[in-house]
Amino acid sequence: MVLDKDNSIPEASNAMGVGYTAMRRWVNQLEAERGGHTPKAKAITYDQQRIQALEAKVKQIEWEKEILKKATALLMSDTIKR
Repeated sequence: MVLDKDNSIPEASNAMGVGYTAMRRWVNQLEAERGGHTPKAKAITYDQQRIQALEAKVKQIEWEKEILKKATALLMSDTIKR
Protein backbone atom coordinates (compact mmCIF):
# COMPACT_ATOMS: atom_id res chain seq x y z
CA MET A 1 0.00 0.00 0.00
CA VAL A 2 2.76 2.44 0.89
CA LEU A 3 5.23 1.62 -1.85
CA ASP A 4 2.92 0.57 -4.65
CA LYS A 5 -0.19 2.70 -4.05
CA ASP A 6 1.43 5.82 -2.57
CA ASN A 7 -0.46 5.67 0.74
CA SER A 8 1.24 7.17 3.75
CA ILE A 9 2.49 4.91 6.51
CA PRO A 10 -0.18 6.17 8.97
CA GLU A 11 -2.93 5.55 6.38
CA ALA A 12 -1.67 2.03 5.67
CA SER A 13 -1.21 1.15 9.34
CA ASN A 14 -4.75 2.32 10.15
CA ALA A 15 -6.22 0.42 7.19
CA MET A 16 -4.38 -2.79 8.17
CA GLY A 17 -4.98 -2.41 11.89
CA VAL A 18 -1.28 -2.54 12.82
CA GLY A 19 0.93 -0.10 14.62
CA TYR A 20 2.77 2.68 12.87
CA THR A 21 6.18 1.37 13.99
CA ALA A 22 5.53 -2.13 12.63
CA MET A 23 4.31 -0.73 9.32
CA ARG A 24 7.36 1.52 9.04
CA ARG A 25 9.70 -1.45 9.68
CA TRP A 26 7.91 -3.52 7.05
CA VAL A 27 8.09 -0.72 4.51
CA ASN A 28 11.81 -0.20 5.18
CA GLN A 29 12.47 -3.92 4.93
CA LEU A 30 10.50 -4.26 1.70
CA GLU A 31 12.38 -1.32 0.17
CA ALA A 32 15.68 -2.92 1.14
CA GLU A 33 14.66 -6.33 -0.22
CA ARG A 34 13.51 -4.83 -3.49
CA GLY A 35 16.93 -3.16 -3.62
CA GLY A 36 18.60 -6.57 -3.41
CA HIS A 37 19.46 -6.64 0.31
CA THR A 38 18.85 -9.95 2.09
CA PRO A 39 17.61 -9.23 5.62
CA LYS A 40 18.71 -10.99 8.79
CA ALA A 41 15.04 -11.42 9.78
CA LYS A 42 12.50 -13.46 7.82
CA ALA A 43 12.25 -12.07 4.31
CA ILE A 44 9.07 -10.59 2.88
CA THR A 45 9.59 -11.04 -0.87
CA TYR A 46 9.62 -14.45 -2.53
CA ASP A 47 13.07 -13.91 -4.05
CA GLN A 48 14.62 -13.03 -0.70
CA GLN A 49 12.83 -15.94 1.00
CA ARG A 50 14.31 -18.24 -1.63
CA ILE A 51 17.78 -16.76 -1.09
CA GLN A 52 17.46 -17.30 2.66
CA ALA A 53 16.35 -20.91 2.14
CA LEU A 54 19.27 -21.58 -0.21
CA GLU A 55 21.74 -19.96 2.19
CA ALA A 56 20.41 -22.17 4.99
CA LYS A 57 20.77 -25.24 2.78
CA VAL A 58 24.36 -24.31 1.87
CA LYS A 59 25.17 -23.83 5.56
CA GLN A 60 23.69 -27.26 6.37
CA ILE A 61 25.64 -28.93 3.55
CA GLU A 62 28.88 -27.27 4.66
CA TRP A 63 28.27 -28.47 8.23
CA GLU A 64 27.62 -32.03 7.01
CA LYS A 65 30.74 -31.88 4.84
CA GLU A 66 32.85 -30.90 7.87
CA ILE A 67 31.43 -33.83 9.85
CA LEU A 68 32.25 -36.21 7.00
CA LYS A 69 35.80 -34.84 6.76
CA LYS A 70 36.31 -35.36 10.49
CA ALA A 71 34.81 -38.86 10.37
CA THR A 72 37.02 -39.77 7.41
CA ALA A 73 40.11 -38.46 9.19
CA LEU A 74 39.18 -40.44 12.30
CA LEU A 75 38.64 -43.64 10.31
CA MET A 76 41.87 -43.16 8.39
CA SER A 77 43.87 -42.60 11.59
CA ASP A 78 42.30 -45.72 13.09
CA THR A 79 43.22 -47.73 9.96
CA ILE A 80 46.82 -46.46 10.04
CA LYS A 81 47.20 -47.49 13.70
CA ARG A 82 46.26 -51.07 12.82
